[in-house]
Amino acid sequence: MEYGTLVQIKKVEKIYESGEMDIITVGDSVFRILEHVSEIPEKLYAGAIVNYPENNEAGNNRLLQEVLHGVRELHAILQIHKSFKKEDSQLSSYDLAHHAGLSLDEEYEMLHLFYEAQRLEYLKRHLHKVIPMMAEMERLKERVLLNGHFRNLSADNL
Repeated sequence: MEYGTLVQIKKVEKIYESGEMDIITVGDSVFRILEHVSEIPEKLYAGAIVNYPENNEAGNNRLLQEVLHGVRELHAILQIHKSFKKEDSQLSSYDLAHHAGLSLDEEYEMLHLFYEAQRLEYLKRHLHKVIPMMAEMERLKERVLLNGHFRNLSADNL
């Protein structure tokens, strides 16, 4: 991949016998790979020469509130109870992206957007597409749960 995210390891949750680990990370900045370096002397891993594209963090409060409302609406439909670790006014598109149901491909697409307003617009469009689908899935689930039984059926409805 051409783009990635520099992360800080905040906590090692668990270390397995195989050496694998469960870790908690925080994204720091987006980078772009300029050149892949397959061997680095005295290292067991490859590397890359990267740059850090300018990333405009100036947002649009109205758009942020609209996306935040959409994320909360999606969570309500899915009966998910999540809270953010920041005040609403301090949230960014990156904070909301992981809670909006993006696929990995969509998250990667969002890395290519270097303006906060673009990222918020991307999330808004995603939510406008996903919320109606999820609402319909919940209605379908309710119909399936009826299991052939009809509620509020009268002779007038036949």
